[in-house]
Amino acid sequence: MKKQTAAITAVGGYVPDFVLSNKVLETMVETNDEWITSRTGIKERRILKKENEGTSYMAIKAAEDLINKSGVDPKEIDFVLVATATPDVMVAATAAYVASEIGAVNAFSYDLQAACSSFLFGMSTAASYIESGRYKKVLLIGADKMSSIIDYTDRTTCIIFGDGAGAALFEPNNEGLGLQDEYLRTDGIGRKFLKIDAGGSILPASEETVKNKQHYVYQDGKSVFKFAVSNMADVSALIMERNNLSKEDVQWLVPHQANKRIIDATANRMGVDKEKVMINIHKYGNTTSATLPLLLFDYEKQLKKGDNLIFAAFGGGFTWGSIYLKWAYNS
Repeated sequence: MKKQTAAITAVGGYVPDFVLSNKVLETMVETNDEWITSRTGIKERRILKKENEGTSYMAIKAAEDLINKSGVDPKEIDFVLVATATPDVMVAATAAYVASEIGAVNAFSYDLQAACSSFLFGMSTAASYIESGRYKKVLLIGADKMSSIIDYTDRTTCIIFGDGAGAALFEPNNEGLGLQDEYLRTDGIGRKFLKIDAGGSILPASEETVKNKQHYVYQDGKSVFKFAVSNMADVSALIMERNNLSKEDVQWLVPHQANKRIIDATANRMGVDKEKVMINIHKYGNTTSATLPLLLFDYEKQLKKGDNLIFAAFGGGFTWGSIYLKWAYNS
């Protein structure tokens, strides 16, 4: 019998209704549609406008979409993992609230934070629990309300990010499908290039930090772009090489949606044709932890059992990596 692997058996997704287009951004900051599109590939992004609703609202919606489509009983879910950089509140895990709200009353839960690599790292965590034989159903949700930490007078960041959530159910597989290999990396040098200065233990919130706008995302765009281009491309090529995969063997590249130029560079390094590259950055922007599952959500009907998928991501910290997964079902 083949080794037990962890396969994705269902996906779900949610994006808010409100569309923030480049044309609207032109009225808010000094920028224009042509500049944004040519440098990022983004045309619009979704923003959660509901009052008193945070990341958990979108995570619950994505999980409910998955549950309704798959018919899985929430009571059978063993573990709910929420990958996010924007938890509802500090200390209390967003995942615990999400699990309770979707009826996963027998699951334990916690949050995982690795910036834009959170869902990728969460895939490794979910697969490890399944492969150990300890649990049978692991629900991994990637969700972020990036609009809650963006300064909409800062044109270097407000053009990039959007809100959204995606979910994937992992279950045991004995057909050789599911997660095959991973290569995950971190480097603390990146902490100074992409961060929020205040609100943590080093610089707690104060009247001064609020006045200085230190609770918004800061990004050194050039440095992040440089590291992301080289590292995302390198790990994707490496995962192909050590699994003896040619460009013909790869059906889909599932890349983090941070910047169209980074996506193109990764695909070029792998030798993968553009028709095999999942892209929705033009619709949603960078939804951080939600980009990878939202790609699966958007492309689910095109995926076929046995397809080879290469996931790749890069995030603040720095965090990055690649995962090789064989798709386990036909829609």
